[in-house]
Amino acid sequence: MSLSHSRMPEGNPRPSCLPVLAESGLHEFFAEHEADSAAPGALALMLAAGSRDGAWLWVRHEPQGRETGLPYPSGLAELGLSPAAVLFFRAQDVASALQAGLEGARCAALGAVIIELRGEAKAYDLVASRRLSLAGRTCGVPVVMVRLGASPVPSAAHTRWQVRALPSRPLAAKAPGPPGFELSLLRARNGREGVLIHVEWDRDARQFIPRSPLGTDLPARRAAPVSGAVVPVPLHRPGAPDVWRHAG
Repeated sequence: MSLSHSRMPEGNPRPSCLPVLAESGLHEFFAEHEADSAAPGALALMLAAGSRDGAWLWVRHEPQGRETGLPYPSGLAELGLSPAAVLFFRAQDVASALQAGLEGARCAALGAVIIELRGEAKAYDLVASRRLSLAGRTCGVPVVMVRLGASPVPSAAHTRWQVRALPSRPLAAKAPGPPGFELSLLRARNGREGVLIHVEWDRDARQFIPRSPLGTDLPARRAAPVSGAVVPVPLHRPGAPDVWRHAG
């Protein structure tokens, strides 16, 4: 899944944005703290909206629904997301969620697949992640695995991120600004682990733009990486902003 070079209707090109992810395959997003549990899911929805054309599948493990409630179509529209493009599936258990996500990853007509799992979810092991990664790469479908209330474990994910919410920048008359996120790259076999990026969502352009928690551009810094098996993935493409040059 890419936040750069994503397609839009002809005549309305989308500029490059951050961070840059692989077009297809498996990517994991973890909440930094329980208070940030909504941040990875929201980020995943925005990633899907910025992916290639087509409907996208959103698979949710039912315990997460009990925590946050059901999706609100008008709320999605306010974020610039099209509710009509969402295929929402409520799974009663982890195995059902993984199977539904796998079937979605095998459908080349989908623009993206999001799978939300709450808890340690032991069924999501190295074998399950390999299946998702292979299906996504084979069919060209980005797969975003959102883990809530869980610790990172070895997997076949292309990249692994930790996410927390940032305060919105106030607009005129102290109106709330666009949603902001802090992303820490935990694992990627390209020497970029630990890079920390601040982004916010531009609902009109349907893309992420770089920012700091205070709304000013700051160099990326490094956080402590964690261990785990991953599949190599390039995080820098021609034409994308060189946000990695501060990474050391």
